[in-house]
Amino acid sequence: MSAVASSVTADVPEMPEPRVREFAANSIGGGLALLLGLLGVLGGAGLIVTGAVLASTAAKATLTVAGSLVVLAAFLALCGLNTVAPGEARVVQLFGRYRGTIRQDGLRWVNPFTSRTKISTRVRNHETAVLKVNDAYGNPIELAAVVVWKVEDTAQASFEVDDYIEFVSTQTEAAVRHIAIEYPYDAHDEDGLSLRGNAEEITEKLAVELHARVEAAGVQIVESRFTHLAYAPEIASAMLQRQQAGAVVAARRQIVDGAVGMVEAAVARLEEQDIVELDTERKAAMVSNLMVVLCGDRSAQPVLNTGTLYQ
Repeated sequence: MSAVASSVTADVPEMPEPRVREFAANSIGGGLALLLGLLGVLGGAGLIVTGAVLASTAAKATLTVAGSLVVLAAFLALCGLNTVAPGEARVVQLFGRYRGTIRQDGLRWVNPFTSRTKISTRVRNHETAVLKVNDAYGNPIELAAVVVWKVEDTAQASFEVDDYIEFVSTQTEAAVRHIAIEYPYDAHDEDGLSLRGNAEEITEKLAVELHARVEAAGVQIVESRFTHLAYAPEIASAMLQRQQAGAVVAARRQIVDGAVGMVEAAVARLEEQDIVELDTERKAAMVSNLMVVLCGDRSAQPVLNTGTLYQ
């Protein structure tokens, strides 16, 4: 795997080192914060009501102002409450600075002056459109791929790229195109890799290249697979004839190899059991007839010889 990774990552663009990495934000349980906030609102309201019933103007003003400040402070504190669902995270910022990520689900409380951005950490699918590219031999082909991915580092996904979803989409298409032009659809030599004949190896190379491309965005590639692979319509008919011709040649080669073995066995059996003695010319004629019978497309029409072997 390391050799494959080194050979593939050598061709991909070198991404910059991330300037920020994810760490846990300082937060407390939201239940306690909610209770204290509600008590503050009730206490402030009580002060305002108490000040309203007092006869003294100075005491009334003091309690009213104090109660209003308590209510305002409690309301601001309640603004720090967040609900985090499973499979989600909150990226916390304070005046533009990254202050951590909340991954613990449930009701949590953080500094109310911070901004909290929701990011999904669920597993997602991205399927590319059918792309038309030229393979290593210059033949136009069509291919598409599906990538299973998820956000692993919320800080990098938020601050290292402009839009991590669009980034994954663009880099996936670039990786698929790069893999397609590096290898032929069908290899002419047996040792070379091809898109159709070496699907597992090519898929592994695609996964390695995708990981190298999207790692800067804090994205983890779970799996990648080709979902569509075919010649372009303008050459599909010609390539189909080529594939059929190759299949016919391979089948003929196997038939000939089998026929040669059968003829060899027949001649050896005749000589071993001394059934009939054949000279070189008659042996060649028998071999020729057997090869015609064994390799012919249609059934042979026998000719009965009622005379001697030489007439």
